[in-house]
Amino acid sequence: MHDIALIIGSLRKESNTRRLALAVRDLAVSSLRIEDVPIGDLRLYNQDLESAPPREWVAFRDRISRADGVLFATPEYNRSVPGGLKNALDVGSRPYGKSRWAGKPAAVLSATSGGLGGFGANHHLRQSLVFLDMPAMQQPEAYISSSATLFDDGQLKADLRTFMQSFIDAFARWVDRFASARAHDSAA
Repeated sequence: MHDIALIIGSLRKESNTRRLALAVRDLAVSSLRIEDVPIGDLRLYNQDLESAPPREWVAFRDRISRADGVLFATPEYNRSVPGGLKNALDVGSRPYGKSRWAGKPAAVLSATSGGLGGFGANHHLRQSLVFLDMPAMQQPEAYISSSATLFDDGQLKADLRTFMQSFIDAFARWVDRFASARAHDSAA
């Protein structure tokens, strides 16, 4: 079972993105061990602090280092990712040359109350993942619109549940693919 870090871009406790990400996490219990890795307490990245990094940075970097892959869930703020998520990317990628993200397979799920499903945030995040050397799963894409209407009596609606199951199953195969390649490279 692969260890997956779940990075949720919304800091709001009851956000629709958070609710969706945690529901997706629960769909993966047979294939992935997904742990929510909070980003709200990370101090803003400032290179001046690298001589004595804040303990929150150290713990975050250690957790990302241990992960076999990363699942990102993001809302869309101004056609991009929230500042807290961008800060987490920066904290995990520094100091230069010691990125904790490098080589980790990733998937992006975006959710918004609007009709585009966070398309802008999803693709903006993918641009950063390319630079961070994180192979991002291409299909299925997950742009979830009308996020305030995703649940019935606290449960994902049936059609969305079916789609999200296919998404997380594809991500499990994606992570397997990279784990197999690493195992092959180690044996060679």
